[in-house]
Amino acid sequence: MLTFFGDMMKKLEGNRDIPAGAVRAFVLCGGHGTRLRPVLADRPKSMALISGTPFLQLLLDRLRSQGVDDVILGTGYMAEKIERYFGSGNKFAVRIRYSREDEPLGTGGALKLAEPLISDPVLVLNGDSYVEWSLVPMLELFMAKGADMVVVLQAVADVTRYGTVALDPDGRITQFLEKGVRGGPGLINAGVYLLRKQIVRDLPAGKASSLEREVFPQLLDRGVYGLISTGLFIDIGIPDDFKRAQTLLASRVGTASHDSSAPVFPEVPGDTT
Repeated sequence: MLTFFGDMMKKLEGNRDIPAGAVRAFVLCGGHGTRLRPVLADRPKSMALISGTPFLQLLLDRLRSQGVDDVILGTGYMAEKIERYFGSGNKFAVRIRYSREDEPLGTGGALKLAEPLISDPVLVLNGDSYVEWSLVPMLELFMAKGADMVVVLQAVADVTRYGTVALDPDGRITQFLEKGVRGGPGLINAGVYLLRKQIVRDLPAGKASSLEREVFPQLLDRGVYGLISTGLFIDIGIPDDFKRAQTLLASRVGTASHDSSAPVFPEVPGDTT
């Protein structure tokens, strides 16, 4: 896969819309995880353990499998626990840098804070969702459509908890419907995005905002496309799904390419205050 990715990036080098070199990833992992507090009081949500391995480590494994080894982690709540565990990323075969918010900025504000560190385009991931996305098809769609953003979508049996997304026959997203508006089967925003840096430049600095509720719906006339993933999807944001993730993701644990000297402790170092 890494060789294939390298070949793909060489093809992209002559395209002025996408720079040479690897796409960097920005992972949103600064949230409080309030709904998980009853079962996860001692660590941030992205450090929840799946068979003894932090959930965020599984996301880094997925990034590496797609040829992405330059990562910015957007930390906030209990930031020290993430930063002390992952450090510079050397033990996990990735380069990790941090963008720490001092106060909650929402997904939009957190991404804006990291603007000096991100690539163009940048890959953005929610730190509490596991999705089996693939970067090469995202890049191909991004280039073919001259898109401002490509969103990974997932088909689920009930969209009530997530909200839903409408696509036209060309794969262009025409509507984002907030959760609770409708139920039943449909496509949802799976929380993985490839987007132009100009979108981030246009965000107001120092202001809390939501990518999903405030920013993305305003971009629909600028070329936003959806790419449907058919692999495993799980959002660990509520206790029931966190419990389900223990079974669903068990086979993904242990496939990581990280230094065996990096221990996985039941307790994550750092203060709990």
